[in-house]
Amino acid sequence: MGKVQWVPWWWVAAGSAGMAAISSVTPLTAAGWAAGIGYLVVSTALLMRGIRQGRVERFGPANAVTATRSMLVGLVTALVVVSFTGEVSTALLVTLVAVALALDGVDGYVARRTRSESDLGARFDMEVDAFLLLVLCVYDARYVGWWVLAIGLLRYAFVALGFVLPWMQRTLPPRYWRKVVTAACGVALAIVASQLLPAPVNTVVALAALLLALESFGRDVIWLARVNLAGARLVSLEKASTISPPEESR
Repeated sequence: MGKVQWVPWWWVAAGSAGMAAISSVTPLTAAGWAAGIGYLVVSTALLMRGIRQGRVERFGPANAVTATRSMLVGLVTALVVVSFTGEVSTALLVTLVAVALALDGVDGYVARRTRSESDLGARFDMEVDAFLLLVLCVYDARYVGWWVLAIGLLRYAFVALGFVLPWMQRTLPPRYWRKVVTAACGVALAIVASQLLPAPVNTVVALAALLLALESFGRDVIWLARVNLAGARLVSLEKASTISPPEESR
C-alpha cells in the first residue's frame, strides 16, 4: 500500500509542468501559481488520506483518468485566479474545461470495464466535479452575476448541512440523473465562459443550470428527510409497544 500512496503525486508533477507550459502562452501571476499548486497539493493529500483509510492497494486506470481530470482542474483554477488581475486565453481555459468534462464520462466507463469500481473512486470523481463547477462559477460571475456561485456552492452547502443535521449523512441510493445534471451544469458554465452567446442568452443558460442543480439536490434532501421521518416513526412505534402494558394486565 505504501507505493500506491505516492502514485497521485505524479499528477501534481504533471500539473506543475502543465502550468509552466501555460505560462509561456498566458503568463501566470504568483497568485495563479499558488492557487493551481495549492489545489493540486491539497486534493492529492486528501486523496492519499482516502487511500490509507480505505487500505487501497492499487490505484487503477479509472482513478488515473480522474486524477488527470483533477490535474486539468488545477490548471483551470490557476487561469481563473489570473483572470482577476490580467488577461487569460479564453480559448485555452474553455479547452481545458472541455477536456475535463469529456473525461468525466471516461473514468466511470473504465471502472466498469476493468471491474475496479470503488467508493474512493466515486468520491474522488464527485469532488473533482464539484470543485470544477465552483471554479467555473467564480469565472462566470463577471458575466452573469455573483448569483451563479449558488451552482458551485450547493454541493458544499449539502455537506455542511450534514454536520448540523446528522440524518443528511445517510448514504444516498445511486441515481444516474445526478451525473447528467453535473455534466449539464459543467457544459452550461463552459458555454458562458466562452462568451460565444449574447449576454441575455448566457444568463438564461446559467439560470437553467441553477434550476437543474436545485432540482437534483432538492430531490436528494427530500429523500433523506422522508427516510429520516420514517425511521423516527418506527422508533416511536417501537417505544410505544415497549411501554404499553400487556393486554391481559389491563
